[in-house]
Amino acid sequence: MGGRSSTASGKTTVDVAITGVTGAGKSSLVNALRDLSDFDDKSAETDVIEGTKEPTAYPHPNFPDVIIWDLPGIGTPDFKAKVYLESVNYSQYDFFIIVASDRFTVYDTQLSRAVQQMKKPFYFVWSKMDIAITNEKLNPDFNEEATLQKIRKYCLDNLVEAGIASPLSQVYLVSSLYREKYDFHLLQRILEDEIEALRRRLLRPAVPPDSEKKRDDESAKLSKGSWIHFIIFQKIFKIDLAKLRDALLQRNLDEVSEEIRQELDKLQNVKLDIAITGVSGAGKSSLVNALRGMTDYEEGAAEVGITQTTMECHAYPHPLFPKVTLWDLPGIGTPEFKPKDYLEKVCFSQYDFFMIVTSERFTENDVLLAHEIMKMKKKFYFVRSKMDVSIAAESRKPDFSMDKSVEKIRKYCCDHLTKIGESNPRVFLISRRDLNMFDFPDLQEALENDLDDLKRQALILALPVFSRRILEKKKAAMEALIWKFALVSCALGAVPVPGLSAVCDLGLLVGGLILFYKVFGLDEESLRRVAKVVGKDYQVLKSAIKKSPMSSKITPKLVGSLLTRSLFYATLSVIEVALYFVPVLGSLAGGVSSFVTVFFMLKSFLKDIVEDADNVRAKAAEP
Repeated sequence: MGGRSSTASGKTTVDVAITGVTGAGKSSLVNALRDLSDFDDKSAETDVIEGTKEPTAYPHPNFPDVIIWDLPGIGTPDFKAKVYLESVNYSQYDFFIIVASDRFTVYDTQLSRAVQQMKKPFYFVWSKMDIAITNEKLNPDFNEEATLQKIRKYCLDNLVEAGIASPLSQVYLVSSLYREKYDFHLLQRILEDEIEALRRRLLRPAVPPDSEKKRDDESAKLSKGSWIHFIIFQKIFKIDLAKLRDALLQRNLDEVSEEIRQELDKLQNVKLDIAITGVSGAGKSSLVNALRGMTDYEEGAAEVGITQTTMECHAYPHPLFPKVTLWDLPGIGTPEFKPKDYLEKVCFSQYDFFMIVTSERFTENDVLLAHEIMKMKKKFYFVRSKMDVSIAAESRKPDFSMDKSVEKIRKYCCDHLTKIGESNPRVFLISRRDLNMFDFPDLQEALENDLDDLKRQALILALPVFSRRILEKKKAAMEALIWKFALVSCALGAVPVPGLSAVCDLGLLVGGLILFYKVFGLDEESLRRVAKVVGKDYQVLKSAIKKSPMSSKITPKLVGSLLTRSLFYATLSVIEVALYFVPVLGSLAGGVSSFVTVFFMLKSFLKDIVEDADNVRAKAAEP
């Protein structure tokens, strides 16, 4: 600020400060007000990481005695809220524009109250309206006029709650990318009128600008099986029998059977609580829905919106595995959830592990959350969301490189986590719109590795099939259960199957096959959900299922017919192999032939269902 001169008669410049939370689009607004793109010479630097490190002066294009100041964002580790006003010399400016883009926060309250206390004028600008409208269009009930009114009312209500007098004429909705839409031209015209008044009041009589740019008087304009298979099965069979043999080394068959039954029960009943936390507006609720394989607007989905929607801790059970619960926590830093009260209000200590979600900049609230989790000696993952939006912004640069942009964002996050004492920071960059891009598969793998065995299994079973990698993990998880299902079905509660020599628990097998369907997302409910997510007709996805019957057709009668076909594999040679590996199988209620028959039935069924799941995945990915 020291570069500005003054005379005995008063100021020689009018100083307009563009302030607000980091990442809200302040620098882009500076450029828009100066009739520049973000990449013109002498434009304010914009970036997907924190770019503005000090107050930077830019001349107004029409008024040489007016300076537009691009201030650093409030709430970062470098510009903490409690010292921000002093750090940026807040009292030295004549007029303020406070910029927000996702949620109204305690920082917006602090900045607007400080201006009002100084008895200076300000505008409140809600930016990135193009992104907000694009996201809202996914809502089946979308209405652009109603959406704009909703955002405007949200801003006004929060300003009134903050104690700001007469905020009605102070709120503007803008898109720096599409300046012809929304309130930008109105903001530009009103601001220049305000500047004229300030110049008359604060400066000596000034000569009018040499050339008057024609002003746009528009106000808010709203837009709009074979033998080879038998040999392969034999090899796989020996591997599974070896696992069974190892299990029987120290215990008898009845004990192992009972233990396996309990394990299968636990697998479907183990509780897993995942907390999704972070600043308000970062995309936490959308991430909850993505992890549950749901769209943002179907029944039972976590509510998403362009204004604050999560006002309390919401538990969202997985639609098919209800013991896996994702907790959508309210965003930290809003007037309702101030940082000093947040941890207690959301019962922070009760969760198994955490995802801290951010979408723009690393903030002091992210530091607070990470420190608290580290104190509890629990694990957390730092999720940088909305990568599609960031990359779209970066791609407008003339020297854009996808790899360099991604690495820049990753390094920015890692560097900040290292500064706060996280020696091995785990940062995952994701896009809600395409979970197969960026780091979502790596995030899933990290979660698996950090959970105990049962919770790891529960997580794998619950994840949506969005990639071949996930498909293979699910296949491996179910293969590990097949010999257990076969053993238990032939040991406890086994009864003769009509028309077959096999003796087994048909009810248990029906439940097992239905579980396969749910795990691979081929049940009717999951197919309809995927159809909504990818915008395709349910029948189109259903047509990709070639080998497996629909889940509603899984009955004891069908299981009996499948067992009949698998009798082919229950040959004398296979039975001899089974008895060689595990002699005690001969004491099963159903006998070793029943075990072999059930084993191969499940193995064959899994092979078919994996193939169908891959076909559905490919069909869903088609343009």
